[in-house]
Amino acid sequence: MYGKAFAPEYQGALGSLSVNSSLADVLVRATEQLRTAERHGTPREAARCSLAVAEAHRRLGNTGEAERAWKASYRTARGADDPAAMAWAAWSGGTLARQRGEMALARRLLALAAELGDRADDVLARGYALAGLAETGRIQGDYEAVDALHEQLLAEARERGESRHMVWALEGIAQMRRNTGAYDAAMAMFEEAAAIAEKAEDHRGRAWALRGVADVLSVRDGDTERALALLTEAAALCRTMDLAGALAYNHKMRGNVLYRAGRYSEARTAYERARREFLAMGERRGEALARLGLVKTHARLGREPARTAADLDGLHRDLDAIGLRHARQLTDGARAELGLTPAIAAA
Repeated sequence: MYGKAFAPEYQGALGSLSVNSSLADVLVRATEQLRTAERHGTPREAARCSLAVAEAHRRLGNTGEAERAWKASYRTARGADDPAAMAWAAWSGGTLARQRGEMALARRLLALAAELGDRADDVLARGYALAGLAETGRIQGDYEAVDALHEQLLAEARERGESRHMVWALEGIAQMRRNTGAYDAAMAMFEEAAAIAEKAEDHRGRAWALRGVADVLSVRDGDTERALALLTEAAALCRTMDLAGALAYNHKMRGNVLYRAGRYSEARTAYERARREFLAMGERRGEALARLGLVKTHARLGREPARTAADLDGLHRDLDAIGLRHARQLTDGARAELGLTPAIAAA
């Protein structure tokens, strides 16, 4: 059993905010409450309001503002000797670092958040920090190292009835299964995540789960129209909450689905849109993946092989710089798909 989804990052005077609240509305209210806390000299409340400001800015794609806000939250919490608030601020900073492609910094901040959460006996802060570490490893392609941690966090979430974390863990495991070719297992997990998110009224979680279902429908079944319909449904959920990052990844997946269907001109448009959105929010990994889709699409539309090979060389360097350990696999896979000579690895 599980309850309705809730947002533990909205704390104190903001605790009544819903997990589905519009991020623009969250930002307005959190900023107002922050000013009130500062006027009244209540640092613990100010730290919690700064956290909400940071998370709203991060999800809206305003990375510079998000960085200033999480750092302000951490400084204020440290001054108030509040390790729980420090843990949440470090979690926000680590999540932002991962979003910006700064994987080493993300790991350091999330490890600090887990340590502070443990010290404060804040089970949720520690759980979110560990989930962040697991997701960072998964994004980097280090599946062997983080598979068990995903499974552990899923078991803990099921035991506590935390729907939001159940959905997150299921989606993470499903993504690893999908990427290793276990499509049936991935589909079952994405569908369970979507069902839980719907019942728990977790729009964000459902949007990501529907994206996963659409991906598997496309790659396993070739069911392009149903996949596109699910992506349209997920995009609508993203827009209700102003989820800039999730919407950009939705558009990138639309490009993937169209590319697999051989609809290259439409795929190019989707990838270009996603790339612009990722660039606007400083999301280096998403931008690189959208660019990979564009390189492949341009090749299918007639770009000369030598230029495509050079583009893939540049992409490999960029993906490797972000810390994606499977960068070579991604670009070599594209070379093989397009019939290009494999790149010679640097000595």
